[in-house]
Amino acid sequence: MKKYWLLTFLLLALLADLAFTYAQSMRLTLDGDMAAIVVPRADYAPVLHDPLGWQVLRTGAWYAAPNRFFSHLLMREYCLRVPLLLQAVVSPITSVYMALSLLNVVVQALLLYVLAWYATGMRRLSSLRLWVAMALLAPFFQVTGYNGQMAILNNAFTYNFFYAIPLLLLLVLLWPLFRAAYYQQPLQLGWPRLAVMLGLAVVLTLSGPLIGGVSLVLMAGVGLHLIRRRWGRPAAEWQWGPLWPGLLVWGWLALWCVYSLYIGRHNTENLLAILPLAERYRLVPYGIFYQLTSKLGLPLLVLGCLANAWLVRRWLPATPTARRVGQLLRWLGWFALVYVALLPLGGYRDYRPLILRHDSILPITVGMMCFYALSATYLLRELPRQRARWYQAALVAMALIFTYADRRLDRYNDNACERRMLELLARSGTTPVVRLPEPCTVLSWEPITDPNQSLTNAELLQYWHITKAYKPYYYSGKP
Repeated sequence: MKKYWLLTFLLLALLADLAFTYAQSMRLTLDGDMAAIVVPRADYAPVLHDPLGWQVLRTGAWYAAPNRFFSHLLMREYCLRVPLLLQAVVSPITSVYMALSLLNVVVQALLLYVLAWYATGMRRLSSLRLWVAMALLAPFFQVTGYNGQMAILNNAFTYNFFYAIPLLLLLVLLWPLFRAAYYQQPLQLGWPRLAVMLGLAVVLTLSGPLIGGVSLVLMAGVGLHLIRRRWGRPAAEWQWGPLWPGLLVWGWLALWCVYSLYIGRHNTENLLAILPLAERYRLVPYGIFYQLTSKLGLPLLVLGCLANAWLVRRWLPATPTARRVGQLLRWLGWFALVYVALLPLGGYRDYRPLILRHDSILPITVGMMCFYALSATYLLRELPRQRARWYQAALVAMALIFTYADRRLDRYNDNACERRMLELLARSGTTPVVRLPEPCTVLSWEPITDPNQSLTNAELLQYWHITKAYKPYYYSGKP
């Protein structure tokens, strides 16, 4: 009976958290890359006609995002179809915000669930440990608060199709391999699952910008670990047989990662802001310092992971599981070190002036969250009752700090102004070009002052039935 009530409480708490995320997301503005990708604009059209980037190999072609076809396709199909479906029950303007907010909630819920797999080794929704892990992870999803420092879901909706969603799918792909290695369970990959994993590897490497680098760093670490464990032993004792399905997945994934990184060198977006490699490396220490000092969120998560590892070593017996927890943190540290060291090779963006930003360090943030939940659930299960009570209080305090930081419904600039301008466009009648009376961002990063800059946006607004005709717009600043 006690388990039933605790499960009910955790379920209601998580549903309330997701509902609050939805309410916060409904107040976010529409970012400036959305229309260019969804319509698409001329510079993004080639990637949709060349899924595997063969034009780069055949002709040496250059175009925007040649190695991100599946993210572009998913975003385009979702943003074209879902708002129109929702217009059966809500207005065209509301349907757009609702579609993107629902996406945020679904991705957050799936990430909570998948990260809880890693933390507990369980997938059954009847597992109390699974729900405890999800409750421990939920406060780290920040829409306001620490979002700019450690966002899992980006406030610019477009970025979630290229960062959070591909990382979620990568976690699903790697789960059987992680489970076999960490939880010391047999690697069970039947032919249907193996085929799905090989297909998913292709989709992932031709999606977000992080997958290739993350996968190669992980594979290098796993390879070194396997060699280290077998070094000095006779070749006859290496026993590769049971590992061949995993090695096949890793090898296939590595092949496509290298291919993706190669064709990504022909991305015209990389030409927009060029900075010498040495200068990029000079910026990295400043980026690390800023990420760890700008707000409390990220350093508090780091301290939580270190504290959990110390408590496991200090308060619990040196069992094989306890040793694996410590080893996992060391592996996470090495991954973060190598990953950050390779980040400058990915190029420079002016909106990421110090190389490190919440989106570029997303794999590290997610890794720390997973370790925090894994080590916390282990401590809750193994600590003596008296110490467990103190530790539970510390976990509650940690959750309250992050929950309080994310208490606002909206950021300091919500989408109220944008909504007013969309309403004005909807009521603009026969006016061919609409002058906006307020300096709002409307499907843009900055207020649009030239109507020619709004042509792609106007096409998307007409498709969404927000405007009845094709209506470019601008803000002039004049009465």
